[in-house]
Amino acid sequence: MFHGPAGQWLEGVVATASPEPPMELHEIRYFLAVARLGSFTKAADHCNVTQPALTRAIQKLEDELGGLLFSRERGHVHLTDLGRLLEPEFGEMLERRERAKRAASRFLRLEGAELRLGVMCTIGPLRFVSFLNHFRVTHPGIELTLVEGVPARLTEMLLAGELDVAIMADPRGFPEPLRASPLYEERFMVACGPAHDFACRNAIRMRDMAGQIYLQRINCEFRDHLAEILREQGTEILRSHRSEREDWIQSMVAAGMGVCFLPEFSATLPGLSLLPVMEPVVAREVCLVTVSGRRWCSPLAALVAALGQYTWPASRFSLDEEAA
Repeated sequence: MFHGPAGQWLEGVVATASPEPPMELHEIRYFLAVARLGSFTKAADHCNVTQPALTRAIQKLEDELGGLLFSRERGHVHLTDLGRLLEPEFGEMLERRERAKRAASRFLRLEGAELRLGVMCTIGPLRFVSFLNHFRVTHPGIELTLVEGVPARLTEMLLAGELDVAIMADPRGFPEPLRASPLYEERFMVACGPAHDFACRNAIRMRDMAGQIYLQRINCEFRDHLAEILREQGTEILRSHRSEREDWIQSMVAAGMGVCFLPEFSATLPGLSLLPVMEPVVAREVCLVTVSGRRWCSPLAALVAALGQYTWPASRFSLDEEAA
């Protein structure tokens, strides 16, 4: 807490002192005022207290420290050697307190606040950039750090307090004590290159995937769910390359190397043809995930409210299979 030789001495005093009430900040403030003004009377006026009250506070501080801080001679007040030793330490303590108060005030006024937002790595940035721009305009004092990851990793970080909130989807739902609030739904599509036979269709049935060369997105949270649907349909695909990198898979698809399942708003590269999946329709619910019972600071409350109130861009495809 204290620094330098005087700080080490002061820590020793505090550690070995008798069980007296700890020194208080107003005592330190009075001490610094007397040291600066050289007068108990002027210091009392400056601090808006009576001189007897200020004098008692200084005497209490001296009793706690075990030595005199001021020498009083013929109406003049001077710092003792002990007082000169402790003056910079007390000044630093008071300045740290003021800095903390200013930082707290700015934080509560949503100025200079920092938040860590977890975003599932399969959520396309094009879908999210519009919200980020809107939030920056309406809350310019809040700085967001985006942390990308798979749902399992984001969940760990959220529970450990390393994230303030996360945006993700999971077909299995989320365990306690996580609380999920739906933000929007999006359909799964089949992505293919412009020269692929699928490119001229309006939609793709699951059984149409039979025999297709499939490029696997390793981080897809619906990977097992989609594989189960294909098994139920009796449809076998030909697995080819796989990658954790969404941009690599999309680049290979655009180059005509195969097809992949892709959430509608996850497409980021030009040259992709997207066809909605039907028979059955597959969709995911993207949720705002928080920790139940955890208190929210003002900036986090503002972010959660903004996410819930934001009008997310509408899908180009209905979730109704007949409409597809």
